[in-house]
This record gives sequence, C-alpha cells and structure tokens, in this order.
Amino acid sequence: MVRQIAEGHKRPAQACRDYQLADSVLARWRKEYEERGEAAFTPKEGAQKSAQEARVAELERFCGQLAVENAALKNAVQSYQVGPATASRNGIR
Repeated sequence: MVRQIAEGHKRPAQACRDYQLADSVLARWRKEYEERGEAAFTPKEGAQKSAQEARVAELERFCGQLAVENAALKNAVQSYQVGPATASRNGIR
C-alpha cells in the first residue's frame, strides 16, 4: 500500500478508505518507508535482538531454577537413603 502511494498509483486518502486505516497510521508507515526504504517492511534488528535476549534471559532463569530444585531433590533422596538404613541398624523401626 505504501509503495502504491509512493509510486503514485493511489492517493493517501483513497488508500485509507480502501484499507480502512487512520491517516495517522498511514503517515507513520510512509515516514518509516521514507527513512528505511524496503527495510521498513521487515522487523527492525534491534527489536528482534532484544526479544531474543529477553527469551535467553528467561530460559537462563528457568534453567537456574531447575538446577536449584534438582539439587534440593538430590539432597532429599540422599537424606532418605541414609536415614532409614541408619535407623534399622540401631534397632529402630
């Protein structure tokens, strides 16, 4: 749609009516197209990188949480294995 306007195939008002867009949205898209050219139609690298970095941070936190839970479970299992065996040797039931 922005290309059609830039190439003179459509007038901005006609494009807004055809696609049911607000003038402000079209103006923002046209400005972005003027600044970035065809790259305006692809996501910005910074936004994509920050989303990826946020996902990595989330996964690292989750991995850390699992490591803590795993260590706690290992300690509980070791305590349980030592506890009953020691009790039965001492004649405690």
